[in-house]
Amino acid sequence: MDEFIPIVNYVERYIQLTEDEKEYFVSLLRISRIKKKQYIVQPEFVCKYRSYIISGAMRAYLVDDKGKEHTVVISIEDWWISDFNSYLNQEPATLFVEALEDSVIIQIDFHSEQMLMERIPKFERFFRLITQRSFAFLQKRILSNLSKGAEERYDEFVSKYPAIANRVPQYALASYLGFSTEFLSKIRNRKTKKT
Repeated sequence: MDEFIPIVNYVERYIQLTEDEKEYFVSLLRISRIKKKQYIVQPEFVCKYRSYIISGAMRAYLVDDKGKEHTVVISIEDWWISDFNSYLNQEPATLFVEALEDSVIIQIDFHSEQMLMERIPKFERFFRLITQRSFAFLQKRILSNLSKGAEERYDEFVSKYPAIANRVPQYALASYLGFSTEFLSKIRNRKTKKT
């Protein structure tokens, strides 16, 4: 049970659980150790798991018709990652989900999650709340991409997530912010010269 303490603590930020509910919840989970560059989701396969990161960093991205990668999500410890459209609708994925570092994740499969919500209805509230937060975050990100320049987006990201900005590979961060690695280097060089 000790290895599941982080996810139980996370859940209890939203809902309170009895000891029996905690035991049932963790009985449905599995721990996976993922090597850097390993995929946990690939396009055309149905995403079977919702994944909570215990340690490490991961990204979800798509590859367009020209072979260009577009990072949609970067996640670190205490965050969730998946191809949520594939997972929630149980249809083929459009995203790759890849480890940017060696990572340890806790996963719940779709059918176990459905059983969990049926047996302990307050988990429906939990999953609704984290989905709403994700939706709100995604909307902010889209609005930022539409209304702010590249350097502004970079500054905003670095101020909110300084540890991530220095931790993930430059190509992943540039892709997430919507510009090239070369442009990110130029921004960083300008910032370095100013200080």
